[in-house]
Amino acid sequence: MKAIRLREGKERSLQRRHPWVFQGSIAKGAADAGETVRVEDAAGKFLAWAAYSPTSMIRVRAWSFDEAERIDRAFFERRVQRAVALRARLPIASDGVRLVHGEADGLPGLIVDRYADTLSVQFLSAGTERWKQTLADVLLQATGCTRLYERSDSGVRGLEGLQPATGWLRGEGPTEITITEHGWRLTLDVAQGHKTGFYLDQRDNRALLQRWVQHYGFQDVLNCYCYTGGFSVAALAGGAARVTSIDSSAPALERVNAHVALNGFDPARSEARDADVNQYLRDALKEGRRFDCIVLDPPKFAPTAAHADRASRAYKDINRLALKLLQPGGLLLTYSCSGGIGAELFHKIVAGAAMDAGVDGAILQRLEGACDHPTTLVFPEGEYLKGLAVLKAA
Repeated sequence: MKAIRLREGKERSLQRRHPWVFQGSIAKGAADAGETVRVEDAAGKFLAWAAYSPTSMIRVRAWSFDEAERIDRAFFERRVQRAVALRARLPIASDGVRLVHGEADGLPGLIVDRYADTLSVQFLSAGTERWKQTLADVLLQATGCTRLYERSDSGVRGLEGLQPATGWLRGEGPTEITITEHGWRLTLDVAQGHKTGFYLDQRDNRALLQRWVQHYGFQDVLNCYCYTGGFSVAALAGGAARVTSIDSSAPALERVNAHVALNGFDPARSEARDADVNQYLRDALKEGRRFDCIVLDPPKFAPTAAHADRASRAYKDINRLALKLLQPGGLLLTYSCSGGIGAELFHKIVAGAAMDAGVDGAILQRLEGACDHPTTLVFPEGEYLKGLAVLKAA
């Protein structure tokens, strides 16, 4: 087994069971892409078994901190079975479920979503790429599914020196799938949809929106960056008289309209508009429009901390406009999925937006990803989705 020796003092993160080792922490040693290596401290003491990535800044990703454990098929069977068993214990009102959430499940670089009878999988690291065929078999065995579609087209693979890869790994057939969520029916395409096909991480927050629209009696809801309209369906299910959905993707908006029809809502209650969100908010303000509830769920403005300053300005601007457009007593649900923007910084950004808008509001709830996207105690970086529900002062 090849060994990777760390510089003195660089072993502390692994001792705390954090799975990453950066390039600058390594004193000597190398291996092939995805090869399992023994990671040692400066004195040669065992720290972890890990996958080596020769081109990534995250040079080593730990599989196990148990020296007696072998990294083989049985290891992956145990890890996958543990992840699937955890989801079986969680209160998930859907047959669309995140089964494996990378580092949080002890499988760095592996994302597995189950949509009804189909698995949609991302192999995002050199280690998971090396074990891809084994993992595919293990996943089908653990779930009873017969179809597995690969969606390894994230830009993260480029950092690992890997090319994009998509297509059926196991089974075949239509890529269009219908799932249920909180009693609604939603469709997706595992071949063309964002991420693995859908944003399962917002499932719990969609249910919250339905309850709040119903509780407060909100009638006019604006859903910005709506994608295929999950929040729009939630607002309609909550009793909103009118929901305006904004996105710059025509195919996504077509699916919004399809979801409205699929769930039996009156199409007159829904408007799906192809527009730039920032410009739409500015135009609506000039026109004197007001909304009872606004959802801001933008794409990732800051992929890393290096982009935080520019992203902060973008987040502040859209939140300022949204707070101005809200009726007194209205509700803003605002999110950031940027890893470079932490929860504390996001709170400050929204607070600054409120100050610039000349308004105040009460934080009704701090929001995060759904429970099947866990953030573990030893890997806080997994908390990528954060949000605030702000009730504007009346």
